[in-house]
Amino acid sequence: MDSQTIRILLDGEAVSITGLAPTTSLLAWLRGARGLVGTKEGCNEGDCGACTVVVGELADDPRDVPRLYPVNACIRFLATLDGKAVFTVEHLRSLAGGALHPVQQAMVDCHGSQCGFCTPGFTMSLWALYEDRHAQGEAAADPARIRSALAGNLCRCTGYRPIVEAGERMFDAPSRLLDRDRLRTAVLALRRDDTLDFSHEGGRFVAPRSVDELLALRSRHPAATLLAGGTDIGLWVNKGLRRLDTLIHTGEVAALRAIVPHAGGLRIGAAASLTAAFDALVRLHPELAELRERFASPPVRNAGTLGGNVANGSPIGDSMPALIALGARVVLASVRGRRSLALEDFYLDYMKKDLAADEIVEAIELPPPAPARRLRSWKLAKRFDSDISAVCAGFALELRAGRIHAPRIAFGGMAATPRRATATEAALAGRPWDEAALAAAQCALEHDFAPLDDLRASAGYRRRAAAGLLARFFLETRPDAPLAAAQTRAFAAEDLAGGGR
Repeated sequence: MDSQTIRILLDGEAVSITGLAPTTSLLAWLRGARGLVGTKEGCNEGDCGACTVVVGELADDPRDVPRLYPVNACIRFLATLDGKAVFTVEHLRSLAGGALHPVQQAMVDCHGSQCGFCTPGFTMSLWALYEDRHAQGEAAADPARIRSALAGNLCRCTGYRPIVEAGERMFDAPSRLLDRDRLRTAVLALRRDDTLDFSHEGGRFVAPRSVDELLALRSRHPAATLLAGGTDIGLWVNKGLRRLDTLIHTGEVAALRAIVPHAGGLRIGAAASLTAAFDALVRLHPELAELRERFASPPVRNAGTLGGNVANGSPIGDSMPALIALGARVVLASVRGRRSLALEDFYLDYMKKDLAADEIVEAIELPPPAPARRLRSWKLAKRFDSDISAVCAGFALELRAGRIHAPRIAFGGMAATPRRATATEAALAGRPWDEAALAAAQCALEHDFAPLDDLRASAGYRRRAAAGLLARFFLETRPDAPLAAAQTRAFAAEDLAGGGR
């Protein structure tokens, strides 16, 4: 196979692509080169969902059923889709024999389209749900699941009720489903054994296929940009107009996508998607289900990676407080070897990490669950869905005979890095978990952080909110009459399960 040619399956047709800049987005190529203008450009930063398409790919075991998932075409570099299938809204009518697909017909019947600009993105998110439900043998979806599927789509004229109703009605008509067996055969034909490696007008894209190859490339090109899902780097190009000379894509390294048991806990490869990573985390720690639902949106979680979120080093990376509270460690690798350090020690200062120029984040490792541990993680933001947090908190402690052991409390948005609240932890350790301990911890919390005012929140709000979250943690985990989560949250449980708006 030609190592300089990108090959994808576009709406069922195998397409070979050359002569494009490595940072060409899928959206730009679809609209400019292919004339598929149903996929819209709205925000151009993965927020509004007007550009939503559906990607189909095989698992590492090609015998598995191909997976379909929505992504934002505006921030997805075309080269990262080599060997995968892409479906646009134009393809749906062919699945229905030239008529409107049941998803499209339901949008028409329920008056969910209005001006129509955002409609293709909503339709593709609903189609992904439609295919998923049928693949699971369930030809229906409740409103909560529909709202969750649409958390990455914004509409400015219809409102969401008729669109959610369309998501329910699309299952009423006779099904019009993608032939997954044919898709598997077509995508298998695109699989490559070599490394995609091409250059264009001074830019280079290379997608190594093994950890050793990746580490060797990183050693030779320490200034290159490591590219995982592109949910952040895509904005560097679209909004920051940055030129990226060399991109090393981690997404084709199967070992980095693996999520496996490890020493009684979990090892999550750095290139595992946020969707897969959070699913594994929630199986181990069901208390993180709300955080999973509120982390970005389905298209962003499908593209982005947990390793990328950790390696980015943002002070408000929403995965870090919970991971730090759990005692996560980050595994760093280079041609010189590997080392492991506590996740909180990885962050040195604002956007500065303990990461050498030739190193990569290889994995995040979680210790085994502790039977006596109480765990919670909450995020506060201006929007419920798909928003950057003002404050994000992770709380964990063990209760033994009513006393606190091993408290671990971490916050994002309160300092230049995600950080543990060490004074608060010290105020809690060894004490009975009662209101006196809570008051002492809230007082100590004042000394742990000096938050800033910014567009998301004021420093005063952050201090009060952090203290309030600590109180909520106490109310849900105190030994005497703890409150159920439904009694401490502002949203109904059915809204939380589906990304309520």
